[in-house]
Amino acid sequence: MQINQSLPPVSDFSEADVELLEQFGDFKSAFLQRLSKNIFGQEKLLEEILAAIFAGGHVLLTGVPGLGKTRIVRLIAGALALKFSRIQFTPDLTPSDILGSSILTESLHGGRVFDFLPGPIFANVVLADEINRTPPKTQAALLEAMQEGQATISGKRYELEPPFFVLATQNPIEHEGAYPLPEAQLDRFLFSLTIDYPKASDEVAMALATTRESTLPDSQTVSRDDVLRFQGLVRRIIMPQQVAEYATTIVRKTRPQMKISTELTQQYVEWGAGPRGTQAILLGAKSFAALDGRPAATFDDVERAALPALRNRVTLNYLAQAEGMTVDLLTCKILRETRAELNAESNGIH
Repeated sequence: MQINQSLPPVSDFSEADVELLEQFGDFKSAFLQRLSKNIFGQEKLLEEILAAIFAGGHVLLTGVPGLGKTRIVRLIAGALALKFSRIQFTPDLTPSDILGSSILTESLHGGRVFDFLPGPIFANVVLADEINRTPPKTQAALLEAMQEGQATISGKRYELEPPFFVLATQNPIEHEGAYPLPEAQLDRFLFSLTIDYPKASDEVAMALATTRESTLPDSQTVSRDDVLRFQGLVRRIIMPQQVAEYATTIVRKTRPQMKISTELTQQYVEWGAGPRGTQAILLGAKSFAALDGRPAATFDDVERAALPALRNRVTLNYLAQAEGMTVDLLTCKILRETRAELNAESNGIH
């Protein structure tokens, strides 16, 4: 496949969208400034979460206990002025605990009727805390909501009010009483993000902030209507054909069945990313471009979105686990190889 690195000029971005793009940049600055008072050393993570939210996707946060996963989600929900709900996943949680149920009540006019009591899924921001601590049957209760923005309960369909996104957390070090997420569920998350230990200076700041008298949170930085407008803006960010082809090439190289796949892919990968992986990269790239105030996505945006978009969509085999190969390492090698091919083609070296 030939990839032309020269991009077409940006000509079909309206003046209204240019103005909205500037407002988006102002929001990003205010948002990060607000959260920096309570979250230390996680600027990259916060931007990745923002990119997923405004791309209309869901996020899976993985990290050991005590790194502030739940706190981050709560602060983000507060900054976005959206309806927030938290679901603590446990082994005895049932689908009705998430979706809601119909109960028999006395009617005002006599007799009895079924009234629907909505569950915590009926919110704009849903924190699915320790999502891997409940059996797959209950985990699957989120599938329809995450994919279609609706819930079917007792044969009746209920629409979820947009915007709707799930921010789920999981602990990677405990296995007793935990249930790994099925591949179909993992594929519904736009991004899979990891939280690592903070730097020493950030850990000192975190410890000081959380052991003194708490202060009142700042006012919200953006309304629900603004969130919807920004999500629409991200969809209108220009995606050049060459950049889309570049993202598709990266995803196809994760599939060992493809002739285009790399030697490492054939050696370590059991199943590569599907077409939803390409969609996630393109949406993520558009969102990163908008966050940076640019009306068109670039090759760099694709590379920035590739790691979080593929981390939950590539399944490694036992050999990879035995030899310490990870999806991140594999993806980085694919990115370097594909970028080298792109540069060679742009320089006329075939």
